[in-house]
Amino acid sequence: MFVSVLTGAMVNVMLPVIRAEFGASAAQIGWVVTGFSLAFAVSVPLYGRVSDLYGVRRVFVFGIVGFAAGGLLCALAPSLPLLVAGRMLQATGGAAIPALATVAVAKVIPPGARGGALGLVSSSIGAASAVGPIVGGVLGQAFGWRALFVGSLSLALLLIPFALRALPSDRARGAQRLDLLGGVLFGLGAGLFLFGITQGQTAGFATFPAWGSFLGAALAWLGFFRRLHRAAAPFVAPTLFANRAYVAALAVGFGAMFASFSALVFVPLLLVEENGLSPAAAGLALTPGAAALALLSPLSGRLSDRVGVRRPIVAGLALMGASLLLLSAVAGGPPLWVVLGVMGVYVGFAFVQSPVNNAAAGALAKRDVGAGVGLFSGVYFLGAGSGPAAMGALLAARQEAAGLAVNPLYRFGAAPFSDTFLGVVVVLVGALVASAWLRERPTAGA
Repeated sequence: MFVSVLTGAMVNVMLPVIRAEFGASAAQIGWVVTGFSLAFAVSVPLYGRVSDLYGVRRVFVFGIVGFAAGGLLCALAPSLPLLVAGRMLQATGGAAIPALATVAVAKVIPPGARGGALGLVSSSIGAASAVGPIVGGVLGQAFGWRALFVGSLSLALLLIPFALRALPSDRARGAQRLDLLGGVLFGLGAGLFLFGITQGQTAGFATFPAWGSFLGAALAWLGFFRRLHRAAAPFVAPTLFANRAYVAALAVGFGAMFASFSALVFVPLLLVEENGLSPAAAGLALTPGAAALALLSPLSGRLSDRVGVRRPIVAGLALMGASLLLLSAVAGGPPLWVVLGVMGVYVGFAFVQSPVNNAAAGALAKRDVGAGVGLFSGVYFLGAGSGPAAMGALLAARQEAAGLAVNPLYRFGAAPFSDTFLGVVVVLVGALVASAWLRERPTAGA
């Protein structure tokens, strides 16, 4: 997880340098990130179910090899299209990492001890987010942006012997088939949905690429749900969507990722555009929160083992909501208040991330862990991708319309940002409502 997140954080900080080398436009260079996101969204849900059939160890190693191969293509890419192709190959392989990290923990570590392990895995995200931009900037300036891909593929290859030694090799017994079409339909729906939001943000939601993508996503998801009841061996058991605790975990995970990634994107943008800080200084504003996420995630995971998942999640969502309300009230004001606000979002997210993974795994019977956790990871990532894109569209619309902020407490001159943070709070309220249906303790078969 650390290597996977580190790679993205390092590359993103060097995008201006890559753009200058290839002479690309802003829209073209955006495909380095967009292409990765779309391939990731399509691939993540597949890995959990595939691991049920072929074993976590084998599929995880396959994913690492794909991630490394994509990194090699990126390091050698002579043109932007080949760089984007390499990033998409990286995403296709790298999607195995977040999907199967949770599956491996759920299959190896029993309920009651699982939360602490999931917290340790989650802490790697905060650690990589904190050091990634710094490492990327230092190495990129010293050795060039291609060195970042060489470094990440080297780290990925070093992980293979450890994966072969440590990960479970369990495989499903008896003749089973993989409903590949069902998995692809779900992933395709997620990818088209994200693409539609991205196109709506840049070209307008009335354009064909935007509404056509949403239509395609709806048709893909409709096909997915039809196959659940018609396929002989569906991608996931239809009963999964009748599992209220699992569906609640999906909703909470989506909302929390939607909110945290929106803050991750729009706080630096606010500090640069409204407060006049440099991009480097704005990036440093996120560092305390990322460090807190790394330190607190294992604690929250262990806490969910002891007191159940609902209380840490509710407390974390409430803190995230209060912090976003603070950001809505002080956007464009003193930077210190903004830093405190985004740190509160990160701290709250630390108390949601590990417990909600624990809640999703704990709501599943053993036979459904692979497919269920893979689907959860897909929805989780969908929240991360759709949050910045949807709120970016809201920000653009408010900047065009001007006018006063909706928040009656707002007194500064950045009303569009204030309303954007307020919009994120609405999504969090939905997640908070869904948390009422979470199961405090794992099922007997989990």
